[in-house]
Amino acid sequence: MHIAIIGAGNVGGAVARGVVRAGHTVTVSATDTAHARALADEVGGTAAAGTAEAAREADATVLAVPYGAIPDVAREIADAVTGKLVIDATNPLTADGSQLAVTDRSGAEETAERLPGAHVVKAFNTVFASHQADPVIDGTQLDGFYAGDDEQAKNTVAALLEAIGYRPVDAGPLAAARALEHLAFLNISLNAANGWPWQSGWKLLGPTTPSG
Repeated sequence: MHIAIIGAGNVGGAVARGVVRAGHTVTVSATDTAHARALADEVGGTAAAGTAEAAREADATVLAVPYGAIPDVAREIADAVTGKLVIDATNPLTADGSQLAVTDRSGAEETAERLPGAHVVKAFNTVFASHQADPVIDGTQLDGFYAGDDEQAKNTVAALLEAIGYRPVDAGPLAAARALEHLAFLNISLNAANGWPWQSGWKLLGPTTPSG
């Protein structure tokens, strides 16, 4: 699968490394084209001149930009992602990171509204960039929670998560991204408040298959 990574920061870099290690090809786009080229060179991918170009050439697009950049990015890629998978890896934080910038719905649902022709799936947002490419902490495999409304798109994301090294966990429809964003914010808040080293992650313990 050819995947466009929009954003060449910590999250974009981590997802790109994981995706390439899982056997997929990547095209990287970023506001700073030099950063896009540097990441593309590092992972063996290609750099695009712009976000629309990256998305147009790809089978799936990962949004790994700050939440405040989503409206502009969505306008640029809307036509290019029609009928395609878009993975929203963002967390809708306020500018100072002190709280979530959404209330009654998730940032992912807002993204889906801005990209009405795409199949938006929330994923990667509950894991810090330090473990997104290698989702294991102290020998424990992290869970890759994902949420979306299109089953085929969700199956594609689940397979991608598993190939990178996560245990995929289907959180439900895209509305469940509200819980995933709060889950991520809790981990962010705990690390920020306690001076932790941003290495913690979520693992659901106990039986996860139907009983009986």
